[in-house]
Amino acid sequence: MQRVPQTITEKILAAHAGREYVEPGELISARVDVLLGNDITAPLAIREFERIGVPVFDPAAVVLIPDHFTPNKDIKSAEQAKIMRDFARRHDLPNYYEVGRMGIEHCLLPEQGLVGPGDVIIGADSHTCTYGALGAFATGVGSTDLAAAMALGETWFKVPESLKFVYTGKLGPWVGGKDLILHTIGEIGVEGALYCAMEFCGPVIENLSLDGRLTMCNMAVEAGAKNGIIAPDEKTESYVRGRARRPYQLFASDPDAGYKKVYEYDVTGLEPCVAFPHSPDNVRPVSKAGNIKIDQVVIGSCTNGRMDDLRLAAQVLSGEKVHADVRLIVIPGTQEIYLQALKEGLVETFLAAGAVFSTPTCGPCLGGHMGVLAKGERAVATTNRNFVGRMGHPDSEVYLANPAVAAASAIAGRITSPEGVR
Repeated sequence: MQRVPQTITEKILAAHAGREYVEPGELISARVDVLLGNDITAPLAIREFERIGVPVFDPAAVVLIPDHFTPNKDIKSAEQAKIMRDFARRHDLPNYYEVGRMGIEHCLLPEQGLVGPGDVIIGADSHTCTYGALGAFATGVGSTDLAAAMALGETWFKVPESLKFVYTGKLGPWVGGKDLILHTIGEIGVEGALYCAMEFCGPVIENLSLDGRLTMCNMAVEAGAKNGIIAPDEKTESYVRGRARRPYQLFASDPDAGYKKVYEYDVTGLEPCVAFPHSPDNVRPVSKAGNIKIDQVVIGSCTNGRMDDLRLAAQVLSGEKVHADVRLIVIPGTQEIYLQALKEGLVETFLAAGAVFSTPTCGPCLGGHMGVLAKGERAVATTNRNFVGRMGHPDSEVYLANPAVAAASAIAGRITSPEGVR
């Protein structure tokens, strides 16, 4: 058979569909390695699954994490979590993560070796695309699709077209993965990658840490993408080696693979970026932010709640004080990250600066708890969305930024660059 050039996304889907190759636009049924649900989305999936009346196809493949409204903020959220807990016990699911062991799902799964290169992963959460940073095909699905996949062990996909993003040049100080993806979304818009695979590559990506890569793939969905993906390299293997609970497979795009479009960015001179309300594509360089006073800063979430992020924020905050008019909330992505931050003295740095340091939770990112905004309040957040009412009152505002900008803004009481306080 004549060789058909394929992108990494196409190769992974073909392998899981039992095919030599697949073509963009084709409808396929593919085997799924990991299925993820949280305390918002899993209860609906559980209800629909139980109507089918069959066993879970593979208990080890289902991962349930109560992270959005936990520790439970009210009776309703407690009931949601209990549905998950009871289901996990009833079906002997080994990968149910209770409070005290859980973390923010998209930080926890890579850390625990539950996802790896070459996997197909679906989650009833739009930011499931995070795991593409490990060279996996990962995407969000609806709760009913999750229910069907728990029964069948497979699901259907339309093979996405691929967009290639090549980053060259040298990143300046205080600029990282969050700025790369915000800059990209600002360039192409929130529908610029609609139902496409965003493939990130180039020397800048090769030099980016795994934490930075996870941040980039996490926000691919904010450009409308089906998935974000980065070909695995030695950094990837170093991360997954010893963590992976299953054999993994490394895929890479063929040099002559076809793309819908190729974007090239020389990021030399790129400033830290800020996404203004109320869209992730309303992006400006921090120097163009103006004099915007703020009430709250949130550092954490599945986008920027990892060790690189906490270290960066602590570097800015060391020896400084949070502005008297600002609340700074720092939320580590997992218990392991929390413990590492303790060992490195980062928690002491945050507390000495006047921040509050929380247990792992999605919390304020979706306006859940641990930092909901009142009418008229403004927040700088390292989260991934700033839609109307995302963090609280419909008349509040959220500005998206990297952890260094967030920390600097907490000190200044207004949106500013770290260079303005360090």
